[in-house]
Amino acid sequence: MSHRLRPLRLFLLSGAAAAVAGAAFAQQPAQQPAKPPAQQPAKPPAQAAQPLKDPIVATINGQPVRLSELEIAQQSLPAQYRSMPLQAVFPALLERIIDSKLVVQEGKKSKTNEDAAFKKRMAFVEEQVLQDFWIQREIAKVVTAEKIQQRYQERLKAMPAEEEVHARHILVSTEDEAKALIAELKKGTAFDKLAKEKSTDKASGAEGGDLGWFKKSDMVKEFADAAFGLKKGELSETPIKTQFGYHIIRLDDRRTAPPPALEELSDQIREELAREAVTAQLDKLRAGAKVEKFNMDGSKAEAAPAAAPTATPAKPAAPAPAKPAAPAAPK
Repeated sequence: MSHRLRPLRLFLLSGAAAAVAGAAFAQQPAQQPAKPPAQQPAKPPAQAAQPLKDPIVATINGQPVRLSELEIAQQSLPAQYRSMPLQAVFPALLERIIDSKLVVQEGKKSKTNEDAAFKKRMAFVEEQVLQDFWIQREIAKVVTAEKIQQRYQERLKAMPAEEEVHARHILVSTEDEAKALIAELKKGTAFDKLAKEKSTDKASGAEGGDLGWFKKSDMVKEFADAAFGLKKGELSETPIKTQFGYHIIRLDDRRTAPPPALEELSDQIREELAREAVTAQLDKLRAGAKVEKFNMDGSKAEAAPAAAPTATPAKPAAPAPAKPAAPAAPK
């Protein structure tokens, strides 16, 4: 087993993943092809067999394990393993399924599945699975591509247009260094050359000081105020001090920021629609259900005292008509 799969193996052996994987799958034995009649002429050579859609990948004491069981089990793994191709986790996952099947077989031999505590736990698990399936189906009815697009358009209308600037900067430790660099830039030294040589911000320095496009809210206030106060092609006349040091800024361009793409907001919108759909369905179910609550000891809970009726405020008396203001005395 590779080093990459060892953490997966440890996780799987903890029993947290795929504990009941495959329990609901009917085990169908492979059908044997019928023998041809004795006098039937020989058939031409058969074409290569197509791979089974759900092949048997192991047998444990004669009990088959199908590939679909591993696919279901993979969905119970941590996100880092769920996103992997199945073949990447197949060896470790198969070992876990084998361990699980052996324990299940032994549990049935010892009639653990007839224990009252087991039956209560199993009923709870069944309700949880049923709940998940129902919620997912309700969500699928509402969270459609059309609904996501509609909510996206609504979101765009509510977003005010924002300005963006494209700027470069050189960051140094002292004000004197910054002033010296401003003097060099005014003499004609290339901005990107000085940024690569002098800037302590190595990431942008390697790109000639380029910071790309940004909104005012993306930067610290002192820097943002200075950058957005420049005209296109203009250089800051004095060093701009922030908690990072002293900046020389050059504004390359400005524009109205383009709206976020649908891909940027789709996950957020999908979650929002799903939450709204489930909440609406639960409210509907509660409205049509009779629910009684009891205390922890099973005794009937006392009804909450009815809220005192709110006194209707007396109608205010009609105000007396205002007297006309006296005209101002002539000067």
